Amino acid sequence: MEDPIQLKEEGNKYFQASDYERAAQSYTQAMKLNKDRALQAVLYRNRAACFLKREEYAKAASDASRAIDINSSDIKALYRRSQALEKLGKLDQAFKDAQKCATMEPHNKNFQETLRRLGADIQEKLRIQFSTDMRVQKMFEILLDENSEKEKREKAANNLIVLGREEAGAERIFQNNGVSLLLQLIETKNAELVLAAVRTLSGMCTGHKARATAILHYLGIDNICMWMSVDNEEISLAVCNLLQTITDCLLGQGKEEHHGKEEAVVLDTKKDLKMITMRLLDMLVSKNVSGQGRDRALNLLNKNIPRKDLKDQDNSRTTFVIDNGLKKILKVVGQIPEMPGCLPLTENTQLTASILLNKLYDDLRCDPERDNYRVICEEYIKSKIDPQNMDKTLHAIQIVSGVLQGPFDLGNKLLGMKGVMEMMVALCGSEREIDQLVAVEALIHASTKLSRATFIISNGITLLKEIYKKTKNEKIKIRALVGLCKLGSAGGTDYGLRQFAEGSTEKLARQCRKWLCNTSIDARTRKWAVEGLAYLTLDADVKDDFVEDEQALQAMFELAKTSDKTILYSVASALVNCTNSYDTKELVPELVQLAKFSKQHVPEEHPKDKKDFVVKRVKRLLKAGVVSALACMVKADSAILTDQSKELIARVFLALCDDPKDRGTIVAQGGGKALIPLAVEGTDVGKIKASHALAKIAAISNPDIAFPGERVYEVVRPLVSLLNTERDGLQNYEALLGLTNFSGRSDKLRMKIVKEGALPDIENYMFENHDQLRQAATECMCNLVVSKEVQERFVADGNDRLKLVVLLCGEDDEKVQKAAAGALAMLTAAQKKLCSKMTEVTTQWLEILQRLCLHDNMEVQHRGLVIAFNLISASKELAKKLVESELLEILTYVGKQEDDPKKQHIINAARDCLTKCMDYGLIKPLSRA
Repeated sequence: MEDPIQLKEEGNKYFQASDYERAAQSYTQAMKLNKDRALQAVLYRNRAACFLKREEYAKAASDASRAIDINSSDIKALYRRSQALEKLGKLDQAFKDAQKCATMEPHNKNFQETLRRLGADIQEKLRIQFSTDMRVQKMFEILLDENSEKEKREKAANNLIVLGREEAGAERIFQNNGVSLLLQLIETKNAELVLAAVRTLSGMCTGHKARATAILHYLGIDNICMWMSVDNEEISLAVCNLLQTITDCLLGQGKEEHHGKEEAVVLDTKKDLKMITMRLLDMLVSKNVSGQGRDRALNLLNKNIPRKDLKDQDNSRTTFVIDNGLKKILKVVGQIPEMPGCLPLTENTQLTASILLNKLYDDLRCDPERDNYRVICEEYIKSKIDPQNMDKTLHAIQIVSGVLQGPFDLGNKLLGMKGVMEMMVALCGSEREIDQLVAVEALIHASTKLSRATFIISNGITLLKEIYKKTKNEKIKIRALVGLCKLGSAGGTDYGLRQFAEGSTEKLARQCRKWLCNTSIDARTRKWAVEGLAYLTLDADVKDDFVEDEQALQAMFELAKTSDKTILYSVASALVNCTNSYDTKELVPELVQLAKFSKQHVPEEHPKDKKDFVVKRVKRLLKAGVVSALACMVKADSAILTDQSKELIARVFLALCDDPKDRGTIVAQGGGKALIPLAVEGTDVGKIKASHALAKIAAISNPDIAFPGERVYEVVRPLVSLLNTERDGLQNYEALLGLTNFSGRSDKLRMKIVKEGALPDIENYMFENHDQLRQAATECMCNLVVSKEVQERFVADGNDRLKLVVLLCGEDDEKVQKAAAGALAMLTAAQKKLCSKMTEVTTQWLEILQRLCLHDNMEVQHRGLVIAFNLISASKELAKKLVESELLEILTYVGKQEDDPKKQHIINAARDCLTKCMDYGLIKPLSRA
C-alpha cells in the first residue's frame, strides 16, 4: 500500500478496533510517503492518540507538538499534548494547552473540566512544595542547633532521610541549598548527624544522573573518600553506599526517565568515573585509611570495574586499573599484619584484594593483556626480593601467596620465578617466627599447584613437621598442621591423613577443635583450624567425634558467616566428610576377590562410615543448626562462594534431605530457599545434587509453605532437569513426585511445567518398565490433564497420547490403573472429541472400560464409571454402542445395588449412566438387559 490516505484510513480502522500498535504503524508508514503538510499534521495528531492509549506519554507529547508546529490552531493536537504533559507531571505546560483549547471552544465542558482539575492540581502541588520547603528548613534548623533535644534531632534526621528518598522531597532539598546544609551536618563529626546526612544524600542521588553529578562535584571525591576512610563501620558503609549510588548513575543504571528537552542534556561521565577509580586506588595504599575504608574501596572496585557481561567488548576500565593500580593492589596483598608499618587492615582485606586480582585477570580479553598483567606482577615481586633484606623479601613471598588465592594460572607462573620456591623453603627453616608464619602460609597455598607439589612435598613436609614440633606460637603451629594435611593429601602420602608429630589424627583434630573454639584467637588464625578439620574429617573416627562436639560445631557455623572464601570451602568440605556425601567408588565383588588372591591391599569400609553412623551424624548436625549455617553461606557474594563450594553445599543438603521426617525442619530453617540458587548456578554435579534435594522436599511438602510466593515457579526448572535418561532412577522418580505435587496445586504451576518442556519426558516415563517410575509419571499426567493446553495436545491428530492412557488403564499394577483412569476421566469430561477418539485408538477400549467398571478397588471402579458416563453424555451414537455391549449389564448390576454410604458415589455414577441412556430412549425404565 503506497497511498498515504489509504494508510491513514487503515490506521483509523485499527484504532477503532483498539489495535493501537498497528494503527501507529500505519500512520508512521503514511508519514514516510506523504508530502502534504496538512495531512502530515493529522497523521502526527492521530499517532499521538495511539501513544496516549499505549501510555507512551513522552512520544505522544512529541507527536502532538509536531502537529501544532504545522497547524498552531489544531485543537485536537493541543488537547492531546495537554493530556500527555499532565501524565508526565508537567502541570503548568498542560494547563497552558488546555487554556488555549478552552479559548477556542469556550462552551466545551470537557475543556472546562480539564482546566478546573489542572488548576486544582497545580495549587496542590504548590502547597506541597511550600509545605516541603518549610519542613526541610525546620529539619535543618533542629539538626544544626546544638541545643536541640536529642529526641527532636533523631526525629528530624529520620524525616530528612525519608524525604531524600522521595523525588519531590529530594528536589526540594536540592533546590533549597540542602547539599550545603547537609555538608555542614557532616562537618559536625557527630556520628548520628553524619549518618543522617550521608543517607539523605544517597536518597537524593538515586536514579538521577544530573543531581548525582552535581552532588559529586559539590562534595568533592576527596571528601567522600576521606569520610569513607574513617574507623567507623556504619559511617564507612553509608558513604560507600553513597559512592555506589553515584557510580550507578554515572554508569547509566539510574531509574529516572527523561522526557522532552531533558533528553538533549548529555552528561559526559567518563572523566568522573576515572576520577573516582583513581581516588579509590589511592585509598588502597594510604596509611590514613582505616581497614574498614580499605575494604570499602576494594569492594567498590570489585563491583564496578570488571565487566558484568563478557560479551561486552569494552574492558577499558579493567585495563585502566591494571595500568594505574595493579601495583597498589599487590601492595595490599603483600602486607604482613605482624610487621611494623603495616597498613590498617581487617580480617578480610587481603582476601578481598586477591578476589579483585582474580576478577581483573578473568576480565582480560587476550594473551597480550594477560602477559602485561603478569609482567607487572613479576617486576613488582622482583623489586621486593632482596637476600640482604629479609623483611623486604617477606613481602614478595606474601604477594605470591596472595596471588595464589586469586588468579590460579598466574600464581602458578609466579611460583616458577627464579628463587621464589627456594626462598619459601628457606624461610621455613628461619628462627624468626614471622618468617615461618609467612612461609608456611605460602606453602599451603602453593600446594594446590600440582606442577610444583612434588618439589614442595619433598622439601616442605620435613620442615613443617619440625616447625609443628618445636614452635610454641599457636598461629604458626596451626598453619603447619594444615600445611602437613594439605601437602600429604596432594602428594598421596600418609602424612596428610594418618599420623603427624607423634600423634594420631584424632589427637590433631582435638587440637584443631580447641583452636576453633578459642575466641581469644583471631579469626584469621581460627580459619586455619577449620581448614585442618576439612582434611582430618576424612577419618571416620575424627568426624564422629567432631559432630558430638556441639561447641566446635557452633564455632564453625559462626565462622561460616564471615565473608571468607577459604572458610566457606573448608566448612563445606568438613560437612561433606561428616555426612559422607562425597562420591565413592563401588567395589566389584569379583575384583575384590581377585585382589585378595593376588595379595593386594583391599580398602575396607570403616565401621563408622556405615549407614547407621552416618544417619546419627546427620541428625546431630540438624540439631546443631547446620541448615541455618548453610543458608547463610549460600547468601555470600559470588566471588567468595565459588562453584566448588556450591557443589559441596549441595551435596550436604542432599544428605540432610535423605530422611523424609527431616525435610520439614530443613524447610523451616530456610533450606528450600537456599537450594534454588544452588540448582541454577555452579558445577553440573552441584546443580544435579541441589535439584535432587529440591525434588525430595517438593515430593512431600506443601509447596505454599516450602516455596512461598513466586519462588515455587523457580523450582520447576530444576525438577524438570532431572527428567533425563542420564540421571539415575531415584532422581527421575523423586522429580516426578515433586512435579505431581506441584501440578495438583494450580493451573499456573501446570502451565509452568508444560512451558519448561516436561510433557514429552513425563510421557516417556509412562512407557518405563520400572513400575514405580511408570506410576509416578502417570500420576503426574493425571494432574496435568486438568490444563486446557495439555488437553489440546491429546485432541491433536497424529499422536498416541490417548492410546497410551487407555492402555495404561488396562495395566495389572493397581496404582498405575488408578492414575491412568483418573486422567482418562478428566480428559473425556473436558473434551467431547476425546470420547469418540477413545473408541478409535485401540480395539481393546471396551474391554478395558468394562474391567474398570467392575474393579475391586472402589476408586478405580468409580473412575471407570465416570468415563462411561462421559462417553454416554458425549453423543447418542456412543451411548448406543455402550448399551449394545455387556457394559449395560454391568451398569444395571451396579446401579440396582442397595444404597450404601461407603460406595454410594459408585452406585450413583452407574445410575447417572442409566438415566442418560433412558433420556436418549435407548432403554426403558425398569427394563432388564
